[in-house]
Amino acid sequence: MNLYHPRRASAFDWPRTVVYYIYAALATVVLGLWGLPQVLVRPERAHRVASLWLGQMLGAARVILGVRVEYRGTPPAGDCIVASKHQSFLDILALAYACPRRAFVMKREVLRVPIMGWFARKVGSIPIDRARGKEAMKQIIAEVEAARARPGGLGQLIIYPEGTRTRPGQRLPYKHGAGTIQRATGLTIHPVAVNCGLFWPKRGIPIRGGTALIEFLPPVGAGHRSGAVMEMLEEQIEPASARLLAEAGGLSDVAGPAA
Repeated sequence: MNLYHPRRASAFDWPRTVVYYIYAALATVVLGLWGLPQVLVRPERAHRVASLWLGQMLGAARVILGVRVEYRGTPPAGDCIVASKHQSFLDILALAYACPRRAFVMKREVLRVPIMGWFARKVGSIPIDRARGKEAMKQIIAEVEAARARPGGLGQLIIYPEGTRTRPGQRLPYKHGAGTIQRATGLTIHPVAVNCGLFWPKRGIPIRGGTALIEFLPPVGAGHRSGAVMEMLEEQIEPASARLLAEAGGLSDVAGPAA
C-alpha cells in the first residue's frame, strides 16, 4: 500500500476514533489544569503548554488512529501570516505544532470551549465576530500591531482564506482577510497546502490511518494590493493541495467497503 494513501475503510475506524476523542478530552483536562497556574504566573509559558498539548494530540493520533503527518517545505519562525487550506481538525493541530509561536484568527465561539478557548487566547489568537465586517478587520489589525510591539512579537498568525473547512477537492472563494492584514502590516504571508481531509474528515468522524501531507509553499511578500495577494495565494494553494490529494490516491480512494 502507498504510504500516502488513506487506509481502506474498516469496521474498526469508528471505535478507534471514539477512543481517540476520549483520550484527547482527558489529556486536555490534565494538561490544562497542569498548565493553568504556570501561565497565570508567567503568561509566556502558554506556548510551552500548547506545544506539549499539540504533541500529545498528534502522538495519540499516530498510536491510536495510525494517522501521521509529513511536512514539506520550511515552516516559518518569525512574525508572519500563515495562510492555509483548511480541511479538518488535523491541519489545525499540525500547523500549530509546526509553528513555534502560533496564533489563530478564529471564530469568537471558540472562546467558549473549556480550557482550549482560554489557552487559545493566551497564545495570542484573535477571536472575531465575522458579522461585524470592516470593524472585525480593524480589530484584527489593531491586535496584530499590538502583539508585534510586545516582547516576543506576534509569532505566526494562522488564517484560513476560505474562512471554513472544506472537503477534499472542494474550493470556496478566498476572502480578503490575509491580503488586507498584510497591506496594513507589511507581514510576509506563507501559503500552505494540505490533504488532511482524506484522513481526518471535515466532521471529524470516522478517522482513517495514513500519512497526511502539509506543504509550506514559497512566501508572498508585501507590496501588492490585497486583491492581487489573494489571487496569488489561491494560485499557489489550490493546485498544490490538488497535487497532494492526487499523491494520496485522489478522491476515489476515500470511499471503500468496510472490512
